[in-house]
Amino acid sequence: MTLLKRCSALFVAALLLSALGCASNSNRESTGEYIDDSVITTKVKNAIFSEPSLKVLQINVETYKNSVYLSGLVSTRGEMDKAVELARAVDGVRWVKNDLRLK
Repeated sequence: MTLLKRCSALFVAALLLSALGCASNSNRESTGEYIDDSVITTKVKNAIFSEPSLKVLQINVETYKNSVYLSGLVSTRGEMDKAVELARAVDGVRWVKNDLRLK
């Protein structure tokens, strides 16, 4: 019987630890938020990739809690504006922080 109690206690402790690992706070995302942000990042990258006037490899996209951060180098102000416009048009984007720089 004690072996059964020990195994049960160990199982409950492991379950509680795994549940705490999925909890979010102001500094970390929950698992669902992380997945949502990954989807938004993919959609923004796809929109930028589909735009022939933009050089995809020079624009970095990161998303945190539905906020998109664009960074990298672009040749013109028009490219910068187009990248921001495409990012804002993606469903789920709350706001876009533009850290793109002109070459």
